[in-house]
Amino acid sequence: MEDLTGKVALITGAGRGIGRLAAVRLAGRGARVALVARSAGQIAGTAGYIEARGGTAIAIRADVGSPQSVTAMKAEVEDRLGHPSILINAAGIFGPIQVAWKTDPAAWINTVMVNAIGPYLTCHAFIENMMQKGWGRIVNVTSAATLHEPGPINSAYGVSKAALNQFTRHLAAEIAGSGVTANVIHPGDVKTEMWMNIRDGVEDLGPIAQRYRDWVDWIESNGGDDPEKASDLIEALMSERAAAISGRFLWIKDGLQSPIPSWGEFRPTEAWDR
Repeated sequence: MEDLTGKVALITGAGRGIGRLAAVRLAGRGARVALVARSAGQIAGTAGYIEARGGTAIAIRADVGSPQSVTAMKAEVEDRLGHPSILINAAGIFGPIQVAWKTDPAAWINTVMVNAIGPYLTCHAFIENMMQKGWGRIVNVTSAATLHEPGPINSAYGVSKAALNQFTRHLAAEIAGSGVTANVIHPGDVKTEMWMNIRDGVEDLGPIAQRYRDWVDWIESNGGDDPEKASDLIEALMSERAAAISGRFLWIKDGLQSPIPSWGEFRPTEAWDR
């Protein structure tokens, strides 16, 4: 178990689900944590939980999809805790559940802003200091949905997470050798609030949504993956043993879904390579 005493960790989406669990886990290893979300009440609850167990946490209400909000959040966290060397981007929404031409454009765009632009903005805010210090860990929460064949009614979510994957790969290439790593993780098929939203959203959509109803029923029948497995993976990535792991799509241990090959298992030969 890695000792993170002296390090500052910033976790988005820290009021619930994977973000909350990751924040509690990192605080338990000694990190001082900045909890970021749009819901002030949720992150206040997470902060209180951590502090009651002897940890250090601050709650900052921010919209990660807004450049202005992220700029203000950066100033506050650096003033109160210092420069983060750990960044966990767990904030995410599923977005509109409908065929693309029937979605609300504002909701579709907001999904991309939260899921893809948000991690770009937080990385933009904090990565330079990590590189100057020669140590940093960035973990972006993605989805196995990006490795499955695309289907109907979830274009906003699929596009946003595919963009997050590719951004993380570019970032990892740019920071190679700096002591800073960047990876995406699939947290498993977890019975979260997002699962409940999908369940309710596809109930009356007819045959086009059968694929999602089957997935919802599968999770219901087996209880879903243990969300603490995602925290296990995040914690493992903090270790010095993980210093060479960057630009990868990573899976929890013994998840319900078998890992799907991604770019991390091979490097294709480019046409221009000699």
